[in-house]
Amino acid sequence: MHFSVPIVYFLYARTNWLKKNWNVRMDKSYKPKLTVIVPTYNEREYIKKKLDNIYEQNYPLELIEIIIVDDCSTDKTLDVVDEWFKKNPSVNAKVIVEQERKGKIKSIFDALKHATGSLIVITDADSLLDKNAFMNAVKYFADLVVGALTASLKYYAGKFTDTENIYRDFYNTIRVAESKAHSTPIHSGVFQMFRKDILEKIPLHPKMEDSFLASYIAFTGYRAIQVDDVWAYEPLRGSYIKTKIRRAQHNIVTFLQAKKYAKEKSVYLPTPFEKIWRMEWWLYIINPWLLLVCAILLVTSVFYGSLIALILLGVGLMLLVLKVYRTWVLQQLYLIMAAIRNLWTREITWNK
Repeated sequence: MHFSVPIVYFLYARTNWLKKNWNVRMDKSYKPKLTVIVPTYNEREYIKKKLDNIYEQNYPLELIEIIIVDDCSTDKTLDVVDEWFKKNPSVNAKVIVEQERKGKIKSIFDALKHATGSLIVITDADSLLDKNAFMNAVKYFADLVVGALTASLKYYAGKFTDTENIYRDFYNTIRVAESKAHSTPIHSGVFQMFRKDILEKIPLHPKMEDSFLASYIAFTGYRAIQVDDVWAYEPLRGSYIKTKIRRAQHNIVTFLQAKKYAKEKSVYLPTPFEKIWRMEWWLYIINPWLLLVCAILLVTSVFYGSLIALILLGVGLMLLVLKVYRTWVLQQLYLIMAAIRNLWTREITWNK
């Protein structure tokens, strides 16, 4: 069950959904004003490249507003920001400085109060976007059914880049396929685009994160999609294991809270997204534990002299030489560790 369910789901989604049309009315001439919110915390090393990257987008500069919302940086991030803005006076820019650390989502909602664009872009300070990211993303919002959009993701730097990109290849495929069916529950904060009027109506949840926002929007009847012509590139920073566990914690919280929150706020609408949600809920909440239970049962059976168990366990261990298999097993371990850690803590703010 642990291996066959996700494999069958992946093959089904790739075969039946990925080839579908988007069923979205796109308009390449649609060019609304964008507010780009960049939350920062100790981003001195990356923020200049990020601002250059936004400036170089193939999108009319007069239709771009940049809001930097800083969550109490201590490394002179704001000095770099001020210097960049002085050198680029033609850019419509604002800086919001939080007086205490609030975490990413609360800072974003503070910045939202000052936004004037009809579409809101939220993008991490250390990520880089394809030069056509804005242009390609906005055309989907010409259709009012689209409420949220996220980019497909690759990693461009870091010790485990090759391993993570193997995982991302499968990840991007399934997310785009789900999006063509209706919506995908997992969105990356590396690049997200929202309708401002939808975002403003969302009541802030204490455990809300990137995917929580997108899933909540999908449960209200809008589509929350990942597309294959908007790309973002992120470095792997700091402790790889801690980062994976932290992100897994956020995703688990999304699957435990987002649907319930939408129903609690009386905005839930049944859509085809429900079937996708149930499958992803299984894969994130239940499926990792099947691997652990099976491993324990096999080891116990070996202890009691089972030759079949010994063979199965041996095959499983030998398969770890394959990168794809090893990457999958590691993802399951991160989800298990994240679920356990969520029992007592979940970081809202964190040190890089």
